[in-house]
Amino acid sequence: MALEWVILGYAAAAEAIMVLLLTLPGLGPLRIGLVSVIRNLLKPFLTVVPFSLFLFMDIYWKYENQQHICETPETCTPTEQLRLQKSVMKSQRNLLLVVSALVFYWLLFTVTRMILKIEMLNARIEKLKNN
Repeated sequence: MALEWVILGYAAAAEAIMVLLLTLPGLGPLRIGLVSVIRNLLKPFLTVVPFSLFLFMDIYWKYENQQHICETPETCTPTEQLRLQKSVMKSQRNLLLVVSALVFYWLLFTVTRMILKIEMLNARIEKLKNN
């Protein structure tokens, strides 16, 4: 299961870097090539959405099944309680990763679409100026 989280982490990091590169000021000439590359990468990165939802369901299932293990402190040993707390912390961290991957994909999609609209409007303005 750790490999799934590593893949999702790398995907979220790549999305964050792409959003950062798209929004940095002063990259005018590079932005045109960067936008075309990112447009081609948006479809493969769309697999992050169902993958994240699958991992979210995995987190939810584990959370629901762990609730019945230690219902009262008397039934659990301190090591079991510690293991349960560690598992809850790990689930919270993984949930944060799932949410960040989804948010970064949404940001990447909307920023790319906005840049394309701006380029189309600038081209239309130039065309109107020339006429």
